[in-house]
Amino acid sequence: MPYQRRTFESRIDYSLILPVLMLLSIGVVAIYIAVSHDYPDNAWPMVGQQIAWIAVGFLLSFILMFFNTKFLWKITPYLYVFGLGLMVLPLIFYSESLVASTGAKNWIAIRGVTLFQPSEFMKISYILMLSRLVVHFLQQHKQDERTLALDFFLILKLGLYTVPVLVLLTLQSDLGTALVFVAIYGGIVLLSGVSWKIILPVFLTGVLLLGGFLFIFISDGGRAFLHNLGMPTYQINRILAWLHPFDYAQTTTFQQAQGQIAVGSGGLTGQGFNVSNLLVPVRESDMIFTVIAEDFGFLGSTLVIMLYLLLIYRMLKITIKSNNQFYTYISTGFIMMLLFHIFENIGAVTGILPLTGIPLPFISQGGSSIISNLIGVGLLLSVSYQNSLTDEKKERIPAVRKKVVLKKLK
Repeated sequence: MPYQRRTFESRIDYSLILPVLMLLSIGVVAIYIAVSHDYPDNAWPMVGQQIAWIAVGFLLSFILMFFNTKFLWKITPYLYVFGLGLMVLPLIFYSESLVASTGAKNWIAIRGVTLFQPSEFMKISYILMLSRLVVHFLQQHKQDERTLALDFFLILKLGLYTVPVLVLLTLQSDLGTALVFVAIYGGIVLLSGVSWKIILPVFLTGVLLLGGFLFIFISDGGRAFLHNLGMPTYQINRILAWLHPFDYAQTTTFQQAQGQIAVGSGGLTGQGFNVSNLLVPVRESDMIFTVIAEDFGFLGSTLVIMLYLLLIYRMLKITIKSNNQFYTYISTGFIMMLLFHIFENIGAVTGILPLTGIPLPFISQGGSSIISNLIGVGLLLSVSYQNSLTDEKKERIPAVRKKVVLKKLK
């Protein structure tokens, strides 16, 4: 049977795109509900803006789908350096009013116009760079015995490319985004095969430090001590809001208290489409899950979580199918990024975790986050596309024909 060349449409992974489209659609509806109550005059312009960002994100995702390993490998260092350069700009060009309300210089703003958040795009560059480093390191030492010294060297090498990012985020006072980078770093280190003899002590040390920090925070004079050490007031208020959301519900913890009441008021099936009985600050962005829970209840919230699980499952399936190490680490980094965003955002809204200002992927309002996440989806589509090309090469291997020579009989 002759081999038939497949078209590029047949190589597109629609099972990956479908849950993304559903999450984006839910996000547009939730944003409309939020802004139609909070900013009724700007409801449709904000929704239109979100749809425009989604269109840009899908265009970039479609272009990225055709990138192969060789091209990604070459441009990764340039993307990393370019990303670091962009992250310097918010320290120079920022909005004083935005800094006063959020406490962070993480957005580029010129003449009062807020443009974009560079750290969102840096996440993708960072994932690519760490993936490239690990693969290059493993190739260099594939003949060497895997020792603790070699593992420490790998951790140090990855850390050297992580420190500049964390320094810039510290200067921006953006703790929430810094935690995302730490989660990506941890996921890639785990996948690289670092010994548990290193990972376990580091994990236990982290738990002890976290416990010690919370002990100091809740003790008498502890918050004043931490503030004197340089901890920003807004971060102290966020942790305080997590520990005691209803003790200061009229002042510093108003957002968290209102958010938790909104989530609880939705009940099993929600209060109905476009119903809002509570004011939750910036619910179109970081608190978007409160809109879903209030209007569509436990069932609607569960649907969103199930879509995320379906998306992660599909990403894992693509990753496992790929025999390309570089793609495997890229996929792992992006999956870790998404998981941390989902867990932290929903956990903060429901009171399980402190609020860190991390958006809910594909749902929260904001161009930087939407485009960055869709670029990540484009990388996964590229992995799936290359998997399809590999399968095609196996299918079109021609059969070996034997030449038969008949001797003439005399």
